[in-house]
Amino acid sequence: MQDIPAKSCPYAGLPLPPKPGGRQGRVGVLAYFRLFRRDILSAQPRHLFRAWMAEMRTPFFRSYLCNDPELVDLVLKQRPLDFPKSERLRVGLKPLLGESIFITNGAVWARQRRIIDPAFEGGRLRLIFPAMWDSAVAAVARLQTVADGRPVEVEAEASHLAMDVIFRTLFSVPIEDETASAAFAAFRAHQQAQPLANIAAILPFPRWVPRFHSRKTRETARTIRDLMAQLTRQRAAQIKAGTAPGDLATKIMTTPDPETGQCFTDEEMVDQVAIFFLAGHETSAAALAWALYLLALYPDWQDKVAAEATTAIDPARIYFSALSKLRISRAVFRETLRLYPPVPMYVREAAQPETFRTRAVKRGSQIILSPWHLHRHERLWDNPDGFDPTRFDTAEGKQSQRDAYIPFSAGARVCPGSAFAMAEGTLLLSMLVRAYRFELVPGREPMPVAQLTLRARDGIYLKLTPRLPRETPE
Repeated sequence: MQDIPAKSCPYAGLPLPPKPGGRQGRVGVLAYFRLFRRDILSAQPRHLFRAWMAEMRTPFFRSYLCNDPELVDLVLKQRPLDFPKSERLRVGLKPLLGESIFITNGAVWARQRRIIDPAFEGGRLRLIFPAMWDSAVAAVARLQTVADGRPVEVEAEASHLAMDVIFRTLFSVPIEDETASAAFAAFRAHQQAQPLANIAAILPFPRWVPRFHSRKTRETARTIRDLMAQLTRQRAAQIKAGTAPGDLATKIMTTPDPETGQCFTDEEMVDQVAIFFLAGHETSAAALAWALYLLALYPDWQDKVAAEATTAIDPARIYFSALSKLRISRAVFRETLRLYPPVPMYVREAAQPETFRTRAVKRGSQIILSPWHLHRHERLWDNPDGFDPTRFDTAEGKQSQRDAYIPFSAGARVCPGSAFAMAEGTLLLSMLVRAYRFELVPGREPMPVAQLTLRARDGIYLKLTPRLPRETPE
């Protein structure tokens, strides 16, 4: 591997997108844990953006952060079964996700994947695309009430929109405003109540020892899961009656495991819906909000996206071919995922002793793959902290995309809805920017923090003004 040679930045003089500063120097275990709970990103040392590998030792376990593309490829693609999802990750997410595909391993995970994958294969994207389109049109209409030049918290608006998309594509129903507000509030509360660093996840207790979560964590997770259970029961009844629509939920609930012939039980389906809610709503909302902020920070790019969308999209007509015409929007969204990956770190566990870059790695060690560091690695990317949607058109950018770009993970455990997410982000971004101009709010620069996904510490505030005359119904 060779370092990227220094080049003159094509956007010299423009502000860099916000990035928390990493810590300098060493700190003790307790001090690090306090920093970790407050903000996992700024708790990491700055040198990780140049290191190929780093080791962290505690009295309880060892962690190895791997930026070396060969190690990333080994863990995710070559030998994924030797590096299962970490039990420490399961501890933190289990109240919400139960035994969902995101945190299971081995035979359980393989069975879940066999049932879920067919829902995202072949032409399924074309079939659910109209639901995405309808959500975007509804969001444009809804934002008319706040597009008056006053600051708007766009993370909340993006969450509402992404939630609407997942409910329409999963259950063929638009989400009601009251339900969206309640679910969004519960999810935001769950993020705050459930830090990524949980003392029960750090201490090396046996698996049979009960893990303790705060009352608020349990309550918010229960609220979300109760909503998912209600929808699942309603869909099961529709399937039994022969009246169920052919959406993602019906497809998943009626797909038997080809090896056993068994479908998901209702409880298993609630677990899967919970991760679709997290992966299909929370991550999409985070990425969309950051994309809108970046376009406000770089208005020339916003104008390019708006011009492309005005030519390619007619909101009154739903046509799948519009996606292929939104090249600029797709490039912007792809660059957003590089700078602000919704899941900033993946945690695996070494199932056996390993040797990484001549260093002995003991069985049970935590293996951390960090898109947050990998996507900004100074020895892999040209202008790593800069916003440049054209970078993937260059030879260096294409090579770095192959070696160091994993917003949806990679290999056997790649997100099954990655194509879904890229189409959704591209379309929603185009629709919104076609209708509205997004501008910065002075003094309200957002700062990234790692909650369940990569969010802004105090939200993302932008001013919205209409680009087009308001359309009145005939």
